[in-house]
Amino acid sequence: MYCPECKESKIKVLEKRNVEGDQVIRRRRECESCGFRFTTYERVEVAALTVVKKDGSKETFSADKLKSGIERALVKCPISGMEMDKFIQDIERDLKSGGVNEIKSQQIGDTVLKKLKDLDEVAYLRFASVYKSFDGLDSFKKELENIT
Repeated sequence: MYCPECKESKIKVLEKRNVEGDQVIRRRRECESCGFRFTTYERVEVAALTVVKKDGSKETFSADKLKSGIERALVKCPISGMEMDKFIQDIERDLKSGGVNEIKSQQIGDTVLKKLKDLDEVAYLRFASVYKSFDGLDSFKKELENIT
């Protein structure tokens, strides 16, 4: 590692701390040559998750795409931005915890539905109506019976 200021390689660690639930190590460093102080973060790099869609095509998992779908379901629901981010992170962690690099889109949808059911029933129904392609009022009624 080199000092961002003077490019010297003599760097010492002043302080080390675990952050983000012990998932990240934060190190406060100082250049021994010029005295410049800076912070570095170390986190585990997980292989990119690939989503296998219904038609068999594959694409890289996108947390932003997941978030936009969930945000649409949670419109006018009492959830803060921080709670939303934590909710997305929990889903992403669950998906990656399987130890596989490929995951079916159906598994993502099922995971989201399970978590939304615990969070907000209206958001659950909104998401389910798109995810399960409801074709009429009977589909809503059937899903409502499953919730209660």
